[in-house]
Amino acid sequence: MESLDLFLQTFFNLEIAARYWPDILSGAGITIGLSIVVTITGLALGLALALLRALQRTWLSLPIIAFVDVMRALPPLVILIIFFFAFPLIGISMSAFTATWLSLSLVLAAYAEESVWGGILSLPRGQSEAARSTGLTWWQTMTSVVLPQAVRIALPPLTNRVISVSKNVALGSVVALSEVLNNAQSATSNAGNPTPLTMAALAYLVIFIPVMFGARRLENRLQWRV
Repeated sequence: MESLDLFLQTFFNLEIAARYWPDILSGAGITIGLSIVVTITGLALGLALALLRALQRTWLSLPIIAFVDVMRALPPLVILIIFFFAFPLIGISMSAFTATWLSLSLVLAAYAEESVWGGILSLPRGQSEAARSTGLTWWQTMTSVVLPQAVRIALPPLTNRVISVSKNVALGSVVALSEVLNNAQSATSNAGNPTPLTMAALAYLVIFIPVMFGARRLENRLQWRV
């Protein structure tokens, strides 16, 4: 019993939890908000890049391929550090929120572009040719025929990547972003007890388990019927 009491006092100290729960709640709000904007901008940019690449113009495709390869090769933390610490040296300063948002959005855009592009390539070429033969423009063919199928194919890896990149919001703690992990670490240092970190872990479960459940439901609804 003594060992159990010690465990509870160390990781589930109710007095400390009551003292620091506003900080954890505030950080959770920033984590949720930043995850949403990163998802929106990252997916929108990735889709736009896939569309531009589908034009099959070398002067467009090569920069897109280079961007995607660089963003996927570099760790998100390195990109974040470049935005926050290196860019001010050339006169471009940004807040911790902006630096985290831009870096994670670019990473997600790179993976989204590759997923959607892979979906486009997997479709039989005859589908777009048949659509064009009916009088549809290139844009109408892409938006009405090709993209809906490509996105459906790309959905499973895309949802996993969205969840993974969203959890990387925790990297914002490196640049003093007041997200849930940074607030929990500060509270842990002030309290001399890891209970705030336990609270942060519970906050991540509350935030991301519904997201993963929703993503699985969406995949099941949109999966191919055979």
